[in-house]
Amino acid sequence: MSTEKTAAAPFTELVDLASRRLGAGVVATNEDTFADAENLLVAEPAEFRPHTFGHKGQIMDGWESRRRRGASADQPHPTDEDHDWAVVRLGAAGVVRGVVVDTAHFTGNYPESASVQGASVPGHPSPAEVGAAEWVDLVPRTPLQGNTAHEFAVEDATRYTHVRLNIWPDGGVARLRVYGEVLPDPRELDGLSFDLAAQEYGGVAEAASDRYFSSPHNLNAPGRATVMGEGWETRRRRDKANDWVRIALAGGGEVLAAEVDTTHFVANAPGWADLVGYDASAGGDPAADPAGWFPLLPRTRLQPDTRHRFRLDTGRPVTHVTINVYPDGGLARLRLTGRLTDEGRAALALRWFDALPAAEAEAALTAAGLTADEAAGLTAARPLRDAAAVGAAVAALRPADGPDGEHTVRRAAAVWRLLGV
Repeated sequence: MSTEKTAAAPFTELVDLASRRLGAGVVATNEDTFADAENLLVAEPAEFRPHTFGHKGQIMDGWESRRRRGASADQPHPTDEDHDWAVVRLGAAGVVRGVVVDTAHFTGNYPESASVQGASVPGHPSPAEVGAAEWVDLVPRTPLQGNTAHEFAVEDATRYTHVRLNIWPDGGVARLRVYGEVLPDPRELDGLSFDLAAQEYGGVAEAASDRYFSSPHNLNAPGRATVMGEGWETRRRRDKANDWVRIALAGGGEVLAAEVDTTHFVANAPGWADLVGYDASAGGDPAADPAGWFPLLPRTRLQPDTRHRFRLDTGRPVTHVTINVYPDGGLARLRLTGRLTDEGRAALALRWFDALPAAEAEAALTAAGLTADEAAGLTAARPLRDAAAVGAAVAALRPADGPDGEHTVRRAAAVWRLLGV
C-alpha cells in the first residue's frame, strides 16, 4: 500500500508540534533495539535502502522495537496488555488538532495497533515526572496497516506539552507528526520584545498565494535556513499579479522591526517586497476585509542572498501581517520583532487559561493570589472568552470572610496578574 496521499487532511497544514526543528525530543522509550525512537521526529520522509544491514539487522529509518515473546513455551505469544511506547516532548506546547502515525517501509514488522496520548507537565520535568503524569487518549487504540500514513483528527481543546505513542505488541513506526496550534504561557512573554511571527510563540502562516516548491510555514520556522529548500518558494508567475503570505501573529502587538531574509535565494529572490498589517482584535476578518489592511513597510527593493533589516514605526497594533513579494520568488525567513499590547496579552492569556488542564489552571490562579476555593470556582467557570466573562465569574465566587471590598480588590489583582483582565 502506498504512503502517498491524494488529498491532505486540513490539520496537516498546521504546525508540527513534534518537529525536532521546533525543539521536540524523545524523552523516554521502553524499547528501541532495532531502530532509534528519535527517528520518529526526523523532518524528512522516511527512506528505505534494501539489503543495508547493521549489527542488529536491516537498518530501518524509523523506530523499531524487538519482537516480544510470551512467558513460556506453553505461552509463546505476548498478552494483549504487552506493548511498547515512546514519549515525546513537544517542541512547543499547544492544542493538538491531528496526528499522523506513518508506518512507511514497515511491511512485515509494523505494529498491529497503536494509540496516542497527551499530557501536560509544565516546567522542565524529568522522564520519571513525565511518566507519572495523567495521560489522556488523543487517538484511541486503533488498528494499523503497513507502509501507510495513518491520519487521525483530534477533538480535544486542551493544551499539552507531551505525547506518548503506544504500539501493540511491538514493531516499527517510521514517523510521528503532531499537528496543532502553539499556545505559549503568556507569563513567559511579559515585558519582552520577541518575534511575534515565530512558530515557537504561536505565529502561523495561515494562507499563501502559492506553495508550489515549498511550504510558507518555512517562513517563520525556528533558526536560519541552511539551504534554499528550507525557505518558501513560489513558481514563476506568468501574469501581472504577485505572491504573498499572511501570518497570524502570536498575539496582538506592535511590530517594531522586520527582517526579510533571502539567504540562499540567488537567482530566484523577489525583486521587491512590502508589509501590510491588520488588527482583528475588535473583530473583522483579515481574509475578507481588504480595506482594513494598512502599510507597515512600503514596497522596498530586495537583494539576493541577503538578510534585510528594517525598523518600523507605525504606532498601530496588528494581529496579522501579510508580506507581498513582487512578482514572485523565494524567501528564507520573515522575522517581526515586537511586543504584545495589553489587549493582545490578555487575549492570549484567556486562550491559554481556557486550554489548561483543570489542575494546572487552579495552580496558576493560586500562584497569582487566589485561594484554593476561589481558584477552583474560577476554573470551573471556563471558558472565559472575554473580560466580561471573567468579571462575571469573579463576581460569582463565594465571598470570603472579612470586608467584601478587600477581597474584591485582592481577587481583581490576582486575576490581572495572571490574565491581564
